[in-house]
Amino acid sequence: MTDPQAYRCLNCLDNDVTRPFNVSHLSRTCDACGEFGRFANAAVLDQFDRFETDPPAELEWDRLDRPKKLFVAERLVRHGYTLADFEIEPTDEAE
Repeated sequence: MTDPQAYRCLNCLDNDVTRPFNVSHLSRTCDACGEFGRFANAAVLDQFDRFETDPPAELEWDRLDRPKKLFVAERLVRHGYTLADFEIEPTDEAE
């Protein structure tokens, strides 16, 4: 069994729940906002927030949409990836 993990509501970002397993997200009704939706792994959201504040230049972070940013943060935090494991395709302007 893994250490308990916190998960945060992606709708309101105000409610955290703790569960005794480590997954990327879970779906449940939020006690704070009442919406049924996705709760993301809080460690992943923390990494996402750090990159939003200080983007990694080698990923061209600002070019990525939110789901891709969350995917990158999830791979870094939960799967041991490094920034070197990601490849960004050039834009039409760079070709």
